[in-house]
Amino acid sequence: MQQKHLYEYAIVRVVPLVEREEFVNAGVILFCKKEKFIRMQYHLREDKILALMPGADMDEIRKNLEAFCKIAAGEKEGGPIARMDEAERFRWLTAVRSASIQTSRPHPGVCSNLEDTIKSLFSEMVG
Repeated sequence: MQQKHLYEYAIVRVVPLVEREEFVNAGVILFCKKEKFIRMQYHLREDKILALMPGADMDEIRKNLEAFCKIAAGEKEGGPIARMDEAERFRWLTAVRSASIQTSRPHPGVCSNLEDTIKSLFSEMVG
């Protein structure tokens, strides 16, 4: 029998104009406390972002998404937040913020394979 994993995930959104609250789904963060697993996967949809805000600074958006990836992965380049444990990093990444990179509320789930689950969620939510 395969082991089941309780996990949480959040959708990463690019919000080009925070005041308008329009967003483009750009990625997924998946976290499993028991397995000490946290991963972020993203794809920047420049055409959709530029449709919402012509002239958006795509380099800055890309840098912010890369920072999220480094923090999720616990990379040294992610700064002091990346040195926190997995649960603290996930909570920091999914905290409510008024910025160009935001996340949905965390959602729970159960799966038997965390890597397959993030791929599936990414495909469904980001495309």
